[in-house]
Amino acid sequence: MWQWSSQIRAFRGHFNLYVPDLIFFGKSYTTRPERTELFQAQCVMKLMENLGVTKFHVVGVSYGGFVVYRLAQLYPNAVQKLTLVAAGVCLEEKDMEEGLLKVSDLATARSILLPQTTANLKTLMKLSFVKAPKMVPSCLLTDIIINMFADRRDERVELVNHLIAGRKVSDLPVIHQKTLIIWVEHDQIFPLELGNRLKRHLGDGAELVLFKDAGHAVHVEKSAAFNNQLKKFLLGS
Repeated sequence: MWQWSSQIRAFRGHFNLYVPDLIFFGKSYTTRPERTELFQAQCVMKLMENLGVTKFHVVGVSYGGFVVYRLAQLYPNAVQKLTLVAAGVCLEEKDMEEGLLKVSDLATARSILLPQTTANLKTLMKLSFVKAPKMVPSCLLTDIIINMFADRRDERVELVNHLIAGRKVSDLPVIHQKTLIIWVEHDQIFPLELGNRLKRHLGDGAELVLFKDAGHAVHVEKSAAFNNQLKKFLLGS
């Protein structure tokens, strides 16, 4: 939840906030075999139904954006407004082979997104932040790997595999909720072309807002400006 701490402080006076751990993140898990973002979305909806929440806005960063997109698709009467932050939902499997991404194959992508070495964790940090910490003790990096990436790694690998394999924009349904797309000019994980592609896919129902001097984790690195933009969108008409 620490990644959302700035947003929790900024929005708790305006909304009832729900910050769930997706399946295989935090302490959430399942014994079922499904590994798609569709299943993740169904689990989130079941949670909201159990809490008695029937209408809500959603915000998703990166992988979370894939999930909330499907949430909006599956439950259009429940999801009111949608914010997608650096979420490469318009990614295609061929983008890797054609050089759009920093990595050229799925194995390399998994090794960076789910780091098991301090070298790969440093790479992930450099890709996620413009001003990544330069001097981080190896013992701290090891603790981060153990506490954030070691648990249920096999299942998370399966999540990544299902996210990319066979993916085509032509298969992605167009959602109709009012949508805010937030991206950074030089995102090194999901490049801006994916943001532009998403805007074209959604058309006039979506607004694309670009941030400068920030990395993939823009909601952390530029939290004040990010919160202002999100407030304008959610609290406006």
